[in-house]
Amino acid sequence: MASNSILLLAIVLVVTSKVFSHEEDLKTVVPTPSPPGPVTTPSPATPPVKVPPPQSPTVKPPAPTPPQVKPPAPTPPQVKPPAPTPPQVKPPAPTPPLVKPPTPAPPVVYPPPPSPIVKSIKDCLPLCDGRCQLHSRKKLCMRACVTCCYRCRCVPPGTYGNREKCGKCYTDMLTHGNKYKCP
Repeated sequence: MASNSILLLAIVLVVTSKVFSHEEDLKTVVPTPSPPGPVTTPSPATPPVKVPPPQSPTVKPPAPTPPQVKPPAPTPPQVKPPAPTPPQVKPPAPTPPLVKPPTPAPPVVYPPPPSPIVKSIKDCLPLCDGRCQLHSRKKLCMRACVTCCYRCRCVPPGTYGNREKCGKCYTDMLTHGNKYKCP
C-alpha cells in the first residue's frame, strides 16, 4: 500500500516537472551542438546587413530597458503520502468456561396405563368410544373397534396409534381390501 502511494507521488512529480520544462524550452531556443570533426564556416548565403548611421545628437536614444527576469517556476504542491493504516488487531477469542453448565435432565416419559382387561362386549363399548371420539367417521370406527375388541380382547390406549400394545392379533387383522381393520 505504501509503495503504491510512493510510486504515484513519483509519477505526479515527473509529469509536472516535464510540463514546466517543456514550457521553458518553448521560450528559449537552445542551439544544437555541431557534430565532432573539422570545423567549417558556412558560406554567407545572405548579403551582409548594413548598419544604419548613428542618429543625430539631438535625439536621445531610448532608455535601456531593464532585463526581464522570469519569475521562478512554481513548485508543485506538496502531496502528503496517505497515513499508513494501523494493522488490524483481532480481539482474543473467548475462552470456553472450564466448568460445563449442567444439562437439563430429559423429561420422564411414563408408559401409558395398561389397557383394561375386556371380558365381554359390554366392556368394549366405553373403551372404543374413547378411542374413536376424534375420528371423522365415528360410526365406522366404532364398528371396527368393537369387532377387534371382541376378537382380541383388547383396545389400545389413546385416540390414535399404540396398536402394538394389544399384540399381534390387533395389528395383523386386515379387511377384505388388505387394509388394517383395527383403528
